[in-house]
Amino acid sequence: MDTVKRGGIPLYVWMLLGFTLGLAGGLYVNQNDLVVLPWVMEIVQAVGQIFLRLLFMLVLPLLFAALAVGVAEMGDLKSLGRVGFKTLIFSILVSAIAVAIGLGMVNWFRPGDGVDPVLAQQLLAEGAEGAAGIVGNAPTSIEAGKFFLDMIPSNVVTAAAENQILPVMVFALIFGIGMVMAKSPATDRLQETLQGLFEVMMKLINLVIRLAPIAIAALMFNLAALFGWDLLIRLGAYAGVAIGAMALHMFVVYPLLVLIFGGMNPLRFANGVKEPFVVAFSTASSNATLPIALKAAEEKLKLPRRISRFVLTVGATANQNGTALFEGVTVLFLAQFFNIDLSLHQQLVVMLVCILGGIGTAGVPAGSLPVIALILVMVGVPAEGIGLILGVDRFLDMCRTTLNVTGDLVAATVVSRGESDAIVPADEPEPVAPPA
Repeated sequence: MDTVKRGGIPLYVWMLLGFTLGLAGGLYVNQNDLVVLPWVMEIVQAVGQIFLRLLFMLVLPLLFAALAVGVAEMGDLKSLGRVGFKTLIFSILVSAIAVAIGLGMVNWFRPGDGVDPVLAQQLLAEGAEGAAGIVGNAPTSIEAGKFFLDMIPSNVVTAAAENQILPVMVFALIFGIGMVMAKSPATDRLQETLQGLFEVMMKLINLVIRLAPIAIAALMFNLAALFGWDLLIRLGAYAGVAIGAMALHMFVVYPLLVLIFGGMNPLRFANGVKEPFVVAFSTASSNATLPIALKAAEEKLKLPRRISRFVLTVGATANQNGTALFEGVTVLFLAQFFNIDLSLHQQLVVMLVCILGGIGTAGVPAGSLPVIALILVMVGVPAEGIGLILGVDRFLDMCRTTLNVTGDLVAATVVSRGESDAIVPADEPEPVAPPA
């Protein structure tokens, strides 16, 4: 995530301040058994709802444009079809592994369990009332026989109008493949138009995220006033599970992929990616790390230049293992927090949306936030729970960005195996990070 500033102060500092003030105010009310005036609570809840509605307003066009363009940028079928196909398959499979690890750890450790079920039901009722105007027809359960059928929309316009996110994302995926297959000057212009739509949505989300400190304060006040100190205990458990899942993917899955499918010694790989690793962690920005990753791939890992350029540039947008893992962990944690038992089919929906939602979120401040919010409503979890995770999101963002960038380098290593060492002409311009 790129650093956004308000008044010269990084936005995440304002978000942390909003989190702290809302938490302190809510805990004070909870510990002293104070009764907050009804009109005050109505204003507090309205502020959080406005923020969430703005996110929902932008999420579908953002995801459609991001998915379609992300797939279309995989390359043309003539020259880069094989490399593009390998990159796409690798991204989907490794993201699936990441989400499965996250979901498995949340189900095993259950960091969200233990809150007062009566209070959880109270907030659940409030969240359901607020969500009714946001996603009125979102499915809250999935029947086994209809699961795959429901993924294919009979009318994509109707699906979009009803905020059925999974069918729209499947259509966007197919649409992007169609743009690759029907490559022509007209489809190039269409791709540019969708890229423009994506950039507009990013800019608008940047503006909405600037309201996050106020929204976080309101959401946290409401939550802390209800749950008290249990809130902090559950939040610490959530952060621990999220970091543990990311560490497992980073230090177990990635080395195995590099060794087995990339044919490279994991120690050599680790030594070669030290610089982009540190830059990604310190900046929490995949885009800012892209030039460093390109240099490491060519000079340290000695990967074919044309392959590393293509895979890393596309991967900065379309290969977001850390983001997908984070989204899965967050959704299940909040479901546990509100005592909502998600079925296997619902968790499968979460997994699929997280995998698809990981394509196209790089470079957007808190880019995974709209996806998480929409998944929460899909499975019947109050979207107000987002206020919980935003308070600790900065450090988790640094961790998942590092996972994303390292995953791009893993993908470049694996895809490069068996490819020629064709040299890119010296006069070809170097790739640059896409605008944030």
